[in-house]
Amino acid sequence: MKKLLAPAFLLLQLCVVHLLSAQTISKEILTKIWSASWIAVPDQPAKDYGVYQFRKSFDLTAQPSSFIVHVSADNRYKLYVNGRFVSLGPARGELYHWNFETVDIAPYLQAGKNSIAAIVWNDGDQKPEAQISYRTAFILQGNTSVEEIINTNKTWKCTRDKSHEPLQVSLVYSYYVAGPGELVDMKNYTPGWMNVNYNDSNWSNASELFHGLPKGVFDWTTGWMLVPRPFPQMELTVQRINKVRKAEGVTLPVSFPQTKSQVTIPANTIATLWLDQSYLTNAYPTIIFSKGDSAGISLKYAEALYVDEKNNTNWRGQTQKANRDEIEGKRFVGKQDSIISNGNIKQEFTSLWYRTYRYIEVKIETKSEPLVIDDIYGTFAGYPFEMNAKFDAGDDTLNKIFTTGWHTARLCAMETYMDCPYYEQLQYVGDTRIQAMVSLYNSGDDRLVRNAINLLDNSRLAEGITLSRYPTANAQEIPTFSLWWIGMLHDYWMYRNDKTFVQSHLQGVRTVLNFFSRYQQADGSLQHPPYWNFTDWCNTKGWSGGTAPVGKDGNSSILDLQLLWAYQLAAELENNIGMKEYAALYKTAADKL
Repeated sequence: MKKLLAPAFLLLQLCVVHLLSAQTISKEILTKIWSASWIAVPDQPAKDYGVYQFRKSFDLTAQPSSFIVHVSADNRYKLYVNGRFVSLGPARGELYHWNFETVDIAPYLQAGKNSIAAIVWNDGDQKPEAQISYRTAFILQGNTSVEEIINTNKTWKCTRDKSHEPLQVSLVYSYYVAGPGELVDMKNYTPGWMNVNYNDSNWSNASELFHGLPKGVFDWTTGWMLVPRPFPQMELTVQRINKVRKAEGVTLPVSFPQTKSQVTIPANTIATLWLDQSYLTNAYPTIIFSKGDSAGISLKYAEALYVDEKNNTNWRGQTQKANRDEIEGKRFVGKQDSIISNGNIKQEFTSLWYRTYRYIEVKIETKSEPLVIDDIYGTFAGYPFEMNAKFDAGDDTLNKIFTTGWHTARLCAMETYMDCPYYEQLQYVGDTRIQAMVSLYNSGDDRLVRNAINLLDNSRLAEGITLSRYPTANAQEIPTFSLWWIGMLHDYWMYRNDKTFVQSHLQGVRTVLNFFSRYQQADGSLQHPPYWNFTDWCNTKGWSGGTAPVGKDGNSSILDLQLLWAYQLAAELENNIGMKEYAALYKTAADKL
């Protein structure tokens, strides 16, 4: 990680460690069944929504110079050592390639008593579409016999966090599949549970499910096949919110929210704030607040505000955003988190997963006691791309367009590429090919590109095509996107010196083209290929649902042109680094088409 967080998640200072290289992982971790077990909280549902806390206390005679652990969970986890945040994951993958993080926690250990703790959550039926899941579980494995004293087993203590409930996203004018909001009742929250001196004697001992299984190692168990995370932890950088655009029911300090400032909402008051980051961001929002017993706080997030429905009587009019800088005549629609205050000093809420927003609506309804906002800010999260290219068009407008484009590319890159960070968070081939090229040109970092090529190849149906998007909990088939996956592989071959990687995917190219060959007529033209033959969103006559017009005989020139292009790329790949026989076959097919 390039930058460290100074403020806190959940009352704690975050100190995020670097992701360690594959060379740090002992051979046994990748080749033998782990001695650590996947664990769960007893008598809790395996697949339903739930937020859970796990702890292990242990003693050390001295602070070690190195203490390497491997950690994963389903759906996700945050890991703490002696109260300090050290890892977030696992990076999204799929059951046959389930990522684990490798971290050295030695800097956060001490002589004497220590604790390691994790919050693990499963969004259940409301989990993001991009989240594949087997069941709720957590695992932590020491790298060698020295670190195995903290392996997950029945000696770990655990409990359900009863303060959390899912908050369904009810109104977003789009295809929304990025997971629920959170409803957190601070009256049921246990502060300091991850600290070293917390008394967990009344917690349950964890249930052991089965031992961790590295990818390719045989065992009779089912579940996750563990592989090392192939890229760094996400960048986490504190972002102050730029300004207030509207305030009702409260008087604000001039410096709020750009600097840490206290804001008091009187008793029996409804206060509403519209905060403007001034640009779109992916961030973990944090609000620290005091008193206000039983007060309700809602945080609502929006890319932009919508025109006021009173001025637009039809549905299409209500979904218009217009100028995104303007707030007059606009209304707030978006994903929401809600918190109930317990009346204590310095309560803190940080979302489990990041939120995408330019605007945040903070709405507070107090009861008989005033509530004090001690601070509110965000923590940017994203793949740690660095701009290593230079662009100067000699034109200020073009330079600004370039800067905006790079900002957009960063927002659409997390643990995978994403078509959009707010609504879907899905890695579609069509979007990802463009995003991969942007990454290669501007940063030179190809790790997320390789990850995308691998994941999409792993999504392959037995019929031969990849899925249109991956990871995904529900399969979607767009055969033309498999052709664009061939384009991604060709791009990577052109711009990276990595022959071995490209060669490892040539069989996938052959399988895709074999699928299409089954729907080619004698002249090479495609006829009635199955599934959703999407090309692009277009309202021109004859187009339907992104699919181009099809002739009476079932032909489509746009499908033929995409297949022709894929044959040409495949022929070039095979001729240079594959098999000449396949190159000749594809050249003949291209010439015929």
